[in-house]
Amino acid sequence: MFKPLSLFIGLRYTGAKKHNHFVSFISLVSMIGIALGVMVLITVLSVMNGFDYQIKHRILEMVPQVTVTSWNGKVPHWQKLAADLQKKKDVVGVAPFVQGQAMITHEGVPAFGLLQGIDPSVESRVSPIAHKIIAGKLSSLQPGTFNIILGKDLAAQLGVAVGQKVTIYVPQTTMTPIGVLPRLKQFTVSGIFHVGYQFDSSYALVNYQDAATLLQLGDNVSGIQLKLNNLFLAPQVAAQLNVSLPGGLQAISWTEQNANFFSALHMEKVIMFLILLLIIAVAAFNMLSSLVMMVTDKQADIAILRTLGISTRTIMMTFVVQGAVIGIIGTVIGLIGGVILSLNVTHVINAIQKVFHVQFLSANVYYINFVPSQLRFDDVWHVCLIAIVISFLATLYPAWRAGKVKPAEALRYE
Repeated sequence: MFKPLSLFIGLRYTGAKKHNHFVSFISLVSMIGIALGVMVLITVLSVMNGFDYQIKHRILEMVPQVTVTSWNGKVPHWQKLAADLQKKKDVVGVAPFVQGQAMITHEGVPAFGLLQGIDPSVESRVSPIAHKIIAGKLSSLQPGTFNIILGKDLAAQLGVAVGQKVTIYVPQTTMTPIGVLPRLKQFTVSGIFHVGYQFDSSYALVNYQDAATLLQLGDNVSGIQLKLNNLFLAPQVAAQLNVSLPGGLQAISWTEQNANFFSALHMEKVIMFLILLLIIAVAAFNMLSSLVMMVTDKQADIAILRTLGISTRTIMMTFVVQGAVIGIIGTVIGLIGGVILSLNVTHVINAIQKVFHVQFLSANVYYINFVPSQLRFDDVWHVCLIAIVISFLATLYPAWRAGKVKPAEALRYE
């Protein structure tokens, strides 16, 4: 005899009846529901992983991976500090910067932005900004020229083009014979850059010496930017630097500077996971209902088996096996479908956009114009495990009901 007996009977109940070679309709519906839930969940998580990866790397192109600053906003003797930082493990580039809030005006049109003073000769070591210039050149930011390169959206807001003048106001003041006046300086627009995200609408680049002069920093800078060979090592490198840096200086990683933004991305993924998990829960509830119906339909069979000496535990395990088989097969089908769809979702969406001449994503809003996907093994493993666990839990009540069937009552009207 086939052993264990509960597995044999459970497989028979799951499969077709004597004259039908297809899976029973109830089992098939439950199986399809679980498969669809697993497939959709794997695909959506992969797409969200893709968005997370693309947004992080596009934003982090411009965000310094580690920033060394001081509590008072001034870093003295920065040349020696920069040389020492360059020798640190995992550091591949360093560059000074001067930073301050400013109001930029042109012909009476105001705009508020972040004045970023850079050294154009070394900025390419930590930032790809030189490749983002769409008009002019980064090398135009020479000390004493008071040239400025504006973000594309900021330039459009002010209505300026290369060669025109803008006036920069900073929140410092100057004592004059007629009283206290705000510090201001006229700059010449020598370039325009286009990066995306918030940089195009709020950043203005000047030479760091010109910025230091305007902000009255003297020979000091606001800080030093570091680029690493692996951006995800930034928290560890920052922690190590905070132990060895001179007093008054601190190192901040990109994870701290953008903590709220990336926390929101992570929270969005978690919430989406929980919402889509309801698809699997609904399919499992459908399976529970179908198993309860199966127990009611098989009461005579259960009674006969009990009279033949089959234990209550075996009867209960029979329906657990039936539900587990439905859950496992549905999960495997969903796994295969989810992996295939996740690996090809970008091509599928691009084909749909091409056929119907539509654009689902705007680069102005999402920073990318395609649907990205990044399949991760840990997501697949977690989804499959949860689907199987939910399927197993859905079998417990029907199995308990089957174990409570009383042979005498079940066979009374047979």
